[in-house]
Amino acid sequence: MTERDERLAAAVADVQLEGPETLLDGYRTVEGWTVRLDAGSKGEFVQHREVMRAGRCVAVIPVDLARGEIVLIRQFRLAAHLATGEGDLVEIVAGRVEPGEDVREAARRELQEETGLDCAGLVALLDFLPTPGIVDEHATLFLASVDASMLQDEAGAADEHEHTRPFAISIDQAVAALGDPAARNAYLLIALQWLALNRRRLGELLTRGAP
Repeated sequence: MTERDERLAAAVADVQLEGPETLLDGYRTVEGWTVRLDAGSKGEFVQHREVMRAGRCVAVIPVDLARGEIVLIRQFRLAAHLATGEGDLVEIVAGRVEPGEDVREAARRELQEETGLDCAGLVALLDFLPTPGIVDEHATLFLASVDASMLQDEAGAADEHEHTRPFAISIDQAVAALGDPAARNAYLLIALQWLALNRRRLGELLTRGAP
């Protein structure tokens, strides 16, 4: 295992916080905060920031090793539509962890809801913060073993008005696409980069993560 380089690690910050003030209580909560921090030779900084509270999330890379495939989904995203005009995004399975829910169970639930598939093995890979400049979203990425032959044409949680269109593509084709990336969202790019680095270890990792 590679030795951890602390120069790249996040650290606890010496700051004083004032807040929060609830600015919006809708699909997501948006809060206003005042931050006071020591900026060294520049003295004390005072920042006024808005934070969208998304909380704990999970993401899943579903792979079928027998077929050499990864399962992805298509889903409409309003923010992407407004940003680029191309809101019909290709994504990996992902979603929020419900209150009191274990992250592993959340990963299994999201996989079933968004693809209709159950997993034979599940292993946690890494944690990441997709957009820490404005959202407190904290995601755990999982690798899951699935049978892609059981894939549904459409899926999604009905009570969330969610509509997903799952599909399978070869792992090699998905990784090769990083050379001229059509993918736009961070979750998918992180997943494909991880696959590119760990393609030969998938069987070993899923065997270790089997229930």
